[in-house]
Amino acid sequence: MAFFVQLTEAISRHQSLLVTGLDPNPELLQSWAAARGLAGRSLLSQARHWIKAVVEATAPLVCAFKPSLGFYQALGPIGLELLAEVRDLVPTDIPLIIDAKHGDLNSSSALAHYLFKDLGADGITLSPLAGQDIAAPFLLYPDKAVVITCHSSNPAARVLQHYPGEQGPLFLHIVRESQLWATPEQLLLEVGTSDAAVLAAVRQAASQRFVLLRSLWAEEDQLEPLLQAGLNDAGDGLLLPLPQNLLVEDDLAERADALRRQINACRTRLARQPERNDRAQASCAVWLPTPVSPQDDPLAPLIVDLFDIGCLLFGEYVQASGAVFNYYIDLRQIISDPNLFHRVLHAYGTLLQGLPFDRIAGIPYGSLPTATGLSLQLHKPLIYPRKEVKAHGARRLIEGDFEPGDRVVVVDDILITGGSVLEGIAKLESSGLVVSDVVVFLDHGGDHDRHAKERLAQAGYSVHAVLDITRITQVLQQAGRLEADQVAALLPGAHHP
Repeated sequence: MAFFVQLTEAISRHQSLLVTGLDPNPELLQSWAAARGLAGRSLLSQARHWIKAVVEATAPLVCAFKPSLGFYQALGPIGLELLAEVRDLVPTDIPLIIDAKHGDLNSSSALAHYLFKDLGADGITLSPLAGQDIAAPFLLYPDKAVVITCHSSNPAARVLQHYPGEQGPLFLHIVRESQLWATPEQLLLEVGTSDAAVLAAVRQAASQRFVLLRSLWAEEDQLEPLLQAGLNDAGDGLLLPLPQNLLVEDDLAERADALRRQINACRTRLARQPERNDRAQASCAVWLPTPVSPQDDPLAPLIVDLFDIGCLLFGEYVQASGAVFNYYIDLRQIISDPNLFHRVLHAYGTLLQGLPFDRIAGIPYGSLPTATGLSLQLHKPLIYPRKEVKAHGARRLIEGDFEPGDRVVVVDDILITGGSVLEGIAKLESSGLVVSDVVVFLDHGGDHDRHAKERLAQAGYSVHAVLDITRITQVLQQAGRLEADQVAALLPGAHHP
């Protein structure tokens, strides 16, 4: 699973912005072990017991784990073995971010292979002073993430990080520059500070990035100012560490849960502030799932967000087939919102994972961005049938590399009559390709789509849809997004005005 989806699903599932550090600090371990009768054990034994206890206590309450590589390296070869044990202990549906602060170009490729391939980690923290070149070897792994350290909390660093002055400090230049290196799905920012003004400046310069906070608030009254400064307009986007002193307490799970609830209560209060609501309504960037209760539709946040950016329009619209509907589904807007687009791709990918295929074929032109994204996400080659064959050049019917007999899954955005899909399949099959399955984002419902499904089924093709109109209607009605007349317009049989 891609890092971004893994992280946001953990946030939604656990309703938590907390991150657990897993640093076997000898001083911390000695006091913890002594209180539990383990003082005579080796440091490695103490570390194993402590890590297991912390992971078990906090896994249901946090959205990520973050071990610092240096502590494990300091233990020598057995330390790396211990890090492998950490990978086994941390649930695979919760991101494991290795806090390395890596900044050496010569060893970057080797470290990326070790952490991402051998260890199976999901992200790494990097020092940015070598520029984009330091991130490049890690960004070659599209399902992983890098976290760029842009500010440190130690006082001696201020003379460098705030140079030449508060109007244009170096740390903000790093924030702006590093955002050019990768999308918000792959690149996060790390900020070490207890100064809410510093965090607010980072948030202003990076409105769509996750920010991982390093500082541990010493006083309870610091929490709300930090949340006020660091949360994005959706009330998310800020990851906070569990205070280190909690990690040696007997009631760790209870205290971590209390902090999680405190943070969520604060988020709720801040969300009610008029100025924050105004900013959220003015923003077009909807990039994190809306929290939902377990009994709700798992795709409800995605449906609501698609509605909020204008993908569902009401009025009198003539479809490509000539039919007139009381509404119009416009999915083209999602390609301009990388984070929302990623979530749509993940929804497609869930269906595709159970299907046998060698190549992905997009139907020109509406589904080509989606097919391209799925090709990159699933590491499957992309081909597509041309809508028209040019009279010059190679005059290919199918673009892309393939062999006769390759199995192809066809991807489209919306199924109404099935005409364009069948036309594309005919071109694919005439070139020797084998097609069994068609995956669409929206099952239109009503007479047109039932007819389309029958046409495709009679021709020997199975149709798989992420969403249908009935499901969309139910979610939007429960979310208070639709008026009664709009609900009626979406009901099956109500397509024609």
